[in-house]
Amino acid sequence: MNVPKDLQYTKTHEWVRADDEGLTVGITDFAQAQLSDITYVELPAVGDQVDVEDEIAVLESVKAASDIYSPASGRITAVNSVLEDSPELINSDPYGDGWLFKIDPSDTSEVDDLLDADEYEDSLPDE
Repeated sequence: MNVPKDLQYTKTHEWVRADDEGLTVGITDFAQAQLSDITYVELPAVGDQVDVEDEIAVLESVKAASDIYSPASGRITAVNSVLEDSPELINSDPYGDGWLFKIDPSDTSEVDDLLDADEYEDSLPDE
């Protein structure tokens, strides 16, 4: 499983990249592998106010539907609209072109509660 060391993670398999523009969020390589071929993405709207752990997006695959949870409270500043026509990008590039949305966090201390790469890897089931 690919678990980049420069990201933070949630227990529900979202990854978070923090930078000067806020938080970029996607799902992990483990999550996309579990879902298999992703066929549909429902993203939040730009401007939506969200709270940490809110269900804010849905991914559907040939196997199942999966809720995506907000890793932090704040305002949605961008969504990856390319995924509407090409949801398979999440499978092929979960940490790059397959990102889901961006959040301007209202409480940056919530990011401190996220898992680092080693903690996330330790939380995964043994293969």
